[in-house]
Amino acid sequence: MTETPMSRPGEVAGWPKLTVEYRTYPAGIEQVLPPGLTAGEPIVTVGVYCVPVLGEPEYGVSVKVPASWKGVSGQYSLGLGIDQEAAIFISGETNGQPKYPCDIRFYRLGNRVEARTIHQGYTFLEFEGDVTGAVEPKAGEFTEHEWWTKYSRAIGGAEKEYDFPPHVVDVATTFEQAHVEEIDGELRLLDSPWDPVARYFPIVEQLSAQLVTNRMIDRQITNAGPLDPDAFWPSADVISGSRWPGTRGGPRQP
Repeated sequence: MTETPMSRPGEVAGWPKLTVEYRTYPAGIEQVLPPGLTAGEPIVTVGVYCVPVLGEPEYGVSVKVPASWKGVSGQYSLGLGIDQEAAIFISGETNGQPKYPCDIRFYRLGNRVEARTIHQGYTFLEFEGDVTGAVEPKAGEFTEHEWWTKYSRAIGGAEKEYDFPPHVVDVATTFEQAHVEEIDGELRLLDSPWDPVARYFPIVEQLSAQLVTNRMIDRQITNAGPLDPDAFWPSADVISGSRWPGTRGGPRQP
């Protein structure tokens, strides 16, 4: 029997996460994945969420693609757009988490679910749909690996010089599913120079849309080892705090 999660009336942080998976073209993933990480099946996972961080609800949007590191399967994170400033810079400095500022609208009203994400005045992602019902959560515990990259280019901007050369950060999260609901809805990607999801990862086929509540059991963030610093250099310049390819911190020309 599907268990319904309990929450206090009026509580915001900890809402179920909107999770949408879709198939894209392999070429786009190959363009954004740093050398040393190996691309997996070309399936993009978009998540829109609200979780408690630093004592307040954090609205966020994540974009991830399958990738393996040293033979371990996981997902490479291109960006985490969030609506609170405090967690952005400290997360990047300490762990390489690719957070950046983003305006997010996300709600469920009855069975209606809507989400919209905006960065630098550009709406780059929209979702609208209706919950069709609960499904049985996957049984058991799962451990997923999310890959971040941490590095610091040298003071003064010398070519291929680093104060801290690039490393892969392994975010290993163990969890179990508590509640899952299917959504009949559509993800739409809009062109944006600041969040080029539509440019690199166009939708070929939407595979699923769900509201998912997970019960976290453990989370470990560790240094998983160095990347080749010379090969990584073209990946070092990114847009804002994300890992989208950039030029001096801003968008690249198409």
